[in-house]
Amino acid sequence: MTDTRRRVKVYTLNEDRQWDDRGTGHVTSGYVERLKGMSLLVRAESDGSLLLESKISPNTAYQKQQDTLIVWSEAENYDLALSFQEKVGCDEIWEKICQVQGKDPSVDITQELVDESEEERFDDMSSPGLELPSCELSRLEEMAELVASSLPSPLRREKLALALENEGYIKKLLELFHMCEDLENTEGLHHLYEIVKGIFLLNRTALFEVMFSEECIMDIIGCLEYDPSLPEPRKHREFLTKTATFKEVIPILDPELKQKIHQTYRVQYIQDMVLPTPSVFEENMLSTLHSFIFFNKVEIVGMLQEDEKFLTDLFAQLTDEATEDEKRQELVNFLKEFCAFSQTLQPQNRDAFFKTLSNMGILPALEVILGMDDAQVRTAATDIFSYLVEYNPSMVREFVMQESQQNDDDILLINLIIEQMICDTDPELGGAVQLMGLLRTLVDPENMLATANKTEKTEFLGFFYKHCMHVLTAPLLANTTEDQPSKDDFQTAQLLALILELLTFCVEHHTYHIKNYIINKDILRRVLVLMSSKHAFLALCALRFMRKIIGLKDEFYNRYIMKSCLFEPVIKAFLGNGSRYNLMNSAILEMFEFIRVEDIKSLTAHVIENYWKGLEDIEYVQTFKGLKLRFEQQKERQDNPKLDSMRSILRNHRFRRDARTLEDEEEMWFNTDEDDLEDGEAMLPSGEKSKNDEDIMDPINKFMERKKLKDNEDKEVLPKSNLSGRQSPSFKLSFSSSTKANLINQSSGGALAASPGSPGSQGSPGPVAKSTPQTTAVTTKGGLVGLVDYPDDDEEEEDDESEEKDGIPPVSQKVKIGS
Repeated sequence: MTDTRRRVKVYTLNEDRQWDDRGTGHVTSGYVERLKGMSLLVRAESDGSLLLESKISPNTAYQKQQDTLIVWSEAENYDLALSFQEKVGCDEIWEKICQVQGKDPSVDITQELVDESEEERFDDMSSPGLELPSCELSRLEEMAELVASSLPSPLRREKLALALENEGYIKKLLELFHMCEDLENTEGLHHLYEIVKGIFLLNRTALFEVMFSEECIMDIIGCLEYDPSLPEPRKHREFLTKTATFKEVIPILDPELKQKIHQTYRVQYIQDMVLPTPSVFEENMLSTLHSFIFFNKVEIVGMLQEDEKFLTDLFAQLTDEATEDEKRQELVNFLKEFCAFSQTLQPQNRDAFFKTLSNMGILPALEVILGMDDAQVRTAATDIFSYLVEYNPSMVREFVMQESQQNDDDILLINLIIEQMICDTDPELGGAVQLMGLLRTLVDPENMLATANKTEKTEFLGFFYKHCMHVLTAPLLANTTEDQPSKDDFQTAQLLALILELLTFCVEHHTYHIKNYIINKDILRRVLVLMSSKHAFLALCALRFMRKIIGLKDEFYNRYIMKSCLFEPVIKAFLGNGSRYNLMNSAILEMFEFIRVEDIKSLTAHVIENYWKGLEDIEYVQTFKGLKLRFEQQKERQDNPKLDSMRSILRNHRFRRDARTLEDEEEMWFNTDEDDLEDGEAMLPSGEKSKNDEDIMDPINKFMERKKLKDNEDKEVLPKSNLSGRQSPSFKLSFSSSTKANLINQSSGGALAASPGSPGSQGSPGPVAKSTPQTTAVTTKGGLVGLVDYPDDDEEEEDDESEEKDGIPPVSQKVKIGS
């Protein structure tokens, strides 16, 4: 059988509740006389033997899982599964099963999953509910077995939950718990543990309301102390009553609110500490417990938010100078937890929550707290501030701009945040990293509002650079007064790296604000002092800052860099790095390669004129030689302005020389009327064209004469190996000695090429060399083959070749490239 759609693996469930593989085969469905009904048949793919023969019973519960799995029970404790190779095959067999049972194939389960026999099912359907054993010590084991057996069946689980609710059974069980503890009946306590754990897995809100009530919750926790798998019982109640104490930083007058807080703490403790970690199968059974805690937290936040007296007292004591340090620490911790609770709220409720806090004056309160000496209080205040910034950065920006009109710079909220970042005592600067992230959010233009009446970006950035930037850069400026960092320990280096990261972000996003600041305060020169740091990560941060500036290709920045000779510390670090192939080496090379590729003329000239002697011996990359070439081409163009016009003419009249016949093009030319020529293609008389060609070639020949003298020592002829494939970065152009005569009188054989190496063309890969006395053209059987193929020049080529046929010389022709 080759049909993979019906290819399956057969599994059976063993006594250890593990699946055993019974073999691989192909499944079919059909009528089996012996079984008197439609059946599933699986024959082994190896020898065709029968792996499975199972009648599709109208009352058996079949379950489809994960699109390729069908599971069912044949008899008590005998479960079967078919795992299909393809979804299509699973769907086909599932349709057959549903057809026999009269079910819709869209369902994933054909019957209610129950374990009882037909007789028991009939009894369940007819009886009003499940009958629980009487609540006695002698029947605790029976009750534990009943709970355990009911959990796998949704129907029985439902009936058990109803019975427990209606008969008030939980309170009776807790009475037995007290009795077992008094009698030290360990076996009974173990049964109670299993019963209570099973009741949790029933996932019933009505039962949780009873279990988590004030009178029952501690006894429920007590039952869960006696885990049979542990040698000694836990002491959860002792922890909750003696160790964990409830502190009212502000008296809570509402008894319902107070009770809700106690309840939520204890239920959270049960979920996190008391109940064993649920297995994969039990995880969804505790979803109602998660929901119970969630809605309790929402209710607590709502009740506190509505209590105006409570919040007024809270903020009054927070900002009161007479409040004791310990008390203030408790108040801040409460406010932090209060904000953490708010994260569970829906967006609409969270908006109302933070609006209430804002109206109560949370930002002025934070300003006071951040100015205090207590490090723990400041840390908690930072966490609260982070909630506010993440929720609504515009609200924070508006507050700090308003307060700047009344307060000195030193006590502005953002400056307090920057100072805390700078003064972080953590060796790893964990708090500083968090604060830097908050500052980055605040100065990010992407989340700033722009309305018809005002632009938040302009106003806030103007404020920030006037009142706050000097505080942020103070450690950087203090540490770079000399040629070496005055302090180069690890913690200082980490802090400066954070500051540089934020400044780099500003360079990218703040345009003229940061540009004015960098140029006026000479920030880049101070940053580049850090290139000499012993910490490689800090030196790389300084280099990244400069790279970001150069990447903007802004001539204001470029003039500033050249005027202050700011490449010097970079090149010094590069040469000092020696032959080591590391990140510093690669990053510096990348920066100069960017200058070369982007052809930033001012920086190219500056680097070559001032630092070429130190760089000319570097040959393992072509970056600096490429910069030198750019510089020379640029200088030559400045000395010969006519080359610019020549370059454009050469570039616009390029020929493709290849091994093809021209009959078709010639015939097309001769069949074209002059009236069909496009505007601008009017032909000149031969004499005038010769004169124009002489005018054009005059500066070329002068230029080539100078090059012969200048590059006498650098003669280089393009090797034959470069005539095909990629050209060498240093290929040369060669002009024959009779260039001018050929240009005027030459027939269709010779041509002048404006190749990528032409002195007037942009992006030239190599220098121009002296011509060789003899110029050998590369030929094939069919004619000349060009070194560079220009696929878009067909029409120009056809026109000019046709002009030659009529005795009219073309406007320009290519000179052969020497070999």
